[in-house]
Amino acid sequence: MTMSVIARARSAIRKDIRSNRKALTPDEQHTASRAAASHVLDCLPHAQRVALYLENDGELGTRPLIEALWAKGCETYLPVLHPFAEGHLLFIHYEADTQMTANIYGIPEPKLSVQRLCPADQLDAIITPLVAFDSTGNRLGMGGGFYDRTLAHLPDRVKVIGLAHDCQRLPALPVEAWDVPLPMIVTPSRIYRFGSEPNQ
Repeated sequence: MTMSVIARARSAIRKDIRSNRKALTPDEQHTASRAAASHVLDCLPHAQRVALYLENDGELGTRPLIEALWAKGCETYLPVLHPFAEGHLLFIHYEADTQMTANIYGIPEPKLSVQRLCPADQLDAIITPLVAFDSTGNRLGMGGGFYDRTLAHLPDRVKVIGLAHDCQRLPALPVEAWDVPLPMIVTPSRIYRFGSEPNQ
């Protein structure tokens, strides 16, 4: 496949999968987010600092997971677009009363504060959104490459988990050289581990 063919295929997949997940009803979304939260908690028994996201565009919701992490005494962090390094993310401490602002994509993020910043390599886990994933752990994002850049240089101790609806799984994805596959992806119905551990 040429680069242009790969790009067209990825664009078509994004359109189809985004449409599918946005078609889910509020009740289906709520049930899915609670089920996925339970799976994620099983994967993070000792985590103290967890970065995740606030759902947008039909993404699997994280509110039940955030509340469960708070109940365990965990600190939660949200991604913020880096103000100087274009295409990169920072992670800012997120609490119930955190002041939020819309970024250039209209997505709410915490107001940037150096005092509330946690370097990515000091997190215990990063829960990443995605548009689609396949049977080998390849992840298709929105196309900005923000998470690929963030995940590319993380130490092994930081657990990375993709979060998705079951309808976002495909047998195979067209991949680019810069794509970073995920070691684990959680959906409402199961935990996918890509490596030596069996799926659940």
